[in-house]
Amino acid sequence: MEFKALRAFAAVVRQGGFSQAAKHLFATQPTISKAVRQLEHELGITLLDRSGHKSRLTAAGEVVYHRALRILAERDDLLAELDEIRGLRQGSLQLGLPPIGSNILYAPVFARYRKRYPGIDVRLVEHGSDRLESLLLSGDIELGATLLPAPDTFDSQPVCCEPLVALLPADHPCAGRQSLDFTDLGDTPFILFEASFSLNRILLGAARRRNLKPVIAARSSQIDFITELVATGMGVSFLPRRIAQQRPHPKVAQVLLDEPDTQWDMAMIWRRDAFLSPAARAWLDIVREIYPPA
Repeated sequence: MEFKALRAFAAVVRQGGFSQAAKHLFATQPTISKAVRQLEHELGITLLDRSGHKSRLTAAGEVVYHRALRILAERDDLLAELDEIRGLRQGSLQLGLPPIGSNILYAPVFARYRKRYPGIDVRLVEHGSDRLESLLLSGDIELGATLLPAPDTFDSQPVCCEPLVALLPADHPCAGRQSLDFTDLGDTPFILFEASFSLNRILLGAARRRNLKPVIAARSSQIDFITELVATGMGVSFLPRRIAQQRPHPKVAQVLLDEPDTQWDMAMIWRRDAFLSPAARAWLDIVREIYPPA
């Protein structure tokens, strides 16, 4: 059984089709189709039901897909261990960062890393924390940044812990206060980030603990757009303090959120018990230099 065939099959499932998988693997669609057919022939069973407009996993395909993810992740671990022999003069680092705060927290790390290890190719993907955790589990990235607490399947290294501030329309009754909690906001609607952002989970979890169910007025992945929605009076949103301070707006007030367990507790995470390549360990070392443990 060839790794190439397993990778092609896993890509078809993950990417949602043969053409998408071909683009993801920088191959032609016939090449991907041939690899999957060869895998089915070798195993003696159909993995994909191609009878409809979209290929679907058969029962056997489900089993092979989940096994393939583990096999490919183990292969990547093996190759990473071999890369250690070569040192840090060449290699790559698959890194996942969230859109929120990366310019503040990780741009200095990236700059120092690039200066110290110019031969390492940093392959960066940007998603919300929940999506990054999925990519870590599937082996598509080696390190990711997320909000704590992280699932038990990951090990972590702290980066920073920052309070949140509420972004309020300038004429909101709480706009002049030093701090507030959710009960002070009354029925003010929330403006949240897209569903894959862990910050939503933290905020909505805190609201549930107070038996509150806020109305969600809008969702977006763009901080500037969210700020403008707040300025129009649509609702309240929340940002880490140091990020909010970089985006002052004449029609938006920033008030400290005094709500338990809502800190922006950022960390680098990786699959527990996975081998970390020298490139990944070097990244963590620089993170520790810039953000030493308290």
